[in-house]
Amino acid sequence: MCSTILITGAAGKLGSAVLSLMPEGIGATRADFDLSNAAQMDAFLDKHPGITTILHCAAMISPPKINEDIAQAIQSNIIGTSLLAAACYKRDIRLVYISTDYVFAGEKGMYKEQDELLPQNKYAWSKLGGECAVQMLDNYVIIRLSFGPDIFPYKAAFTDQYTSRESATVIAKKIKNIVVSDFKGVIHIGGTRKSVYEYALSLGAENIDKISIKDMSVKMPTDTSLDCSLYEQQFNQD
Repeated sequence: MCSTILITGAAGKLGSAVLSLMPEGIGATRADFDLSNAAQMDAFLDKHPGITTILHCAAMISPPKINEDIAQAIQSNIIGTSLLAAACYKRDIRLVYISTDYVFAGEKGMYKEQDELLPQNKYAWSKLGGECAVQMLDNYVIIRLSFGPDIFPYKAAFTDQYTSRESATVIAKKIKNIVVSDFKGVIHIGGTRKSVYEYALSLGAENIDKISIKDMSVKMPTDTSLDCSLYEQQFNQD
């Protein structure tokens, strides 16, 4: 699939990791592609008619910060994604949306793409709101995942929360595989099921304290690990 790709959130950890693998891509900044400004986005896309795919990585992702500023989360994650989806619809641009494993209830783990969606915190609801807008399109991809920095950034990690999380560098390679393909629909990517503490150790972290999600002020899911067999069947690599 030959295309010119625009990446939102290209200055962030995940967006920059993908852009480094796709030098032909265009890294969008808020200065010239503000997701809250539909007219500006339209003008940018009109000036770049060769764009056929947009990888939407930009988002407000901190659950505690979202709880402190609900209005901004609605604007960034729901309204901004909706305006972007509308711009893509008008031009038949393929929209690849980065979602989260937190859209699931987080009780049973190993979630498949078609499993029931039931967010447990406001961050997850805001990302599901973005998914709803994207699914209004015919030409879309929703990628559910969990990622972190290549070096574990915290002094403690949950022993009782399970995930399929991988580092931004590893996840970026899988995102690229999807973006440059002709895949459409919903797909999960990630690694094997593991606790966040085990994930930290897998990155080489040392002297990490063990903590519990019960100690958090924000409700946290127990097990949002993902069944990534569709990705493995479709791409059979990594």
